[in-house]
Amino acid sequence: MTKKIVFTGGGSAGHVTPNLALIDELKGWQVTYIGSKDGIEKKLVQAHGVDYRAISSGKLRRYFDMKNFKDPFKVLAGVMQAYLMLKKIKPDVIFSKGGFVSVPVVIGGWLNHIPVYIHESDITPGLANRIAIKFATKLFVTFEEAAAHLPKDKAVYTGAPIRDVLFKGDRNKGLDFLGFQSDKPVLLIMGGSLGAKKINEVVRESLPDLLKKYQIVHLCGKGNVEPALESTEGYRQFDYVDKELPDVMAAASIILSRAGSNAIFEFLALKKPMILIPLPLRASRGDQILNAESFKNKGLCEVLENDTLTPALLQQTIENVYKNRYDYVDRMEAAQNATHGIKNILSELKK
Repeated sequence: MTKKIVFTGGGSAGHVTPNLALIDELKGWQVTYIGSKDGIEKKLVQAHGVDYRAISSGKLRRYFDMKNFKDPFKVLAGVMQAYLMLKKIKPDVIFSKGGFVSVPVVIGGWLNHIPVYIHESDITPGLANRIAIKFATKLFVTFEEAAAHLPKDKAVYTGAPIRDVLFKGDRNKGLDFLGFQSDKPVLLIMGGSLGAKKINEVVRESLPDLLKKYQIVHLCGKGNVEPALESTEGYRQFDYVDKELPDVMAAASIILSRAGSNAIFEFLALKKPMILIPLPLRASRGDQILNAESFKNKGLCEVLENDTLTPALLQQTIENVYKNRYDYVDRMEAAQNATHGIKNILSELKK
């Protein structure tokens, strides 16, 4: 008999791409994805050719907003919709990657007595997963340290699920796409889907010095391409890169990035020396700061603070990491168990 699984998770690509990585490995399973009516997950999942069902969802906020009075009713409507949807689908298991849309699905699964498995990317769970944990069978974690913040009877260390497509990147194709030389190191800068104003500013201020030694590919975020720099030799800038990203990452010698969990474990899997600049507390709940500290303590990266970033400090750190790149690669090689999440999660799901 064909086994059935329902995936959920949305609100950001980070809550969707790990699900898609797992879906690609579930040969022979009947897969359904439940998400919001207009979230980013709908476009990504449907483009993947997966059966997509939409429910009502509301955002759970830690701050005052008039929408806080309406959204609980949206969540309750989503719970009822998910409950009825799941009752009809009758999946063997539900897998949730988090995000606000996942909460009604997890509760609907619990009401239907369906085993619910959650994956948490960060060291401490976000608000949605903190609510969902109460209704979950098990909670898979990316960081070993995360278990200390979770119920001991539910936490299972699996590591990060890494997209297989990343391992298929071709360095030469990446260099051709960028128009770069093969004998000069490539610095890849990633500020997230919306970019990072501070990082963009400091990098561009540093270009004259950095370009003496490095070729630079700068993923600066939507609307942040600087037309005046378009013809700068050895410098390529993009809002974002999609299908060419595996090749671009293969071409990179070192990476400068924010510290989102999915991204940094991908760098670890590819053994790319990295410099992390986590989002400051005023712009996040502090998860990226903890992620970066964990990697730094293991000798897997260097960390710079967003608010104290200067051109001189950036250039010196890049130089130090590049000079010692083989030491970082050796430590990354020893930490590869943390990137075996797909194998470990599938093993749990198939029990």
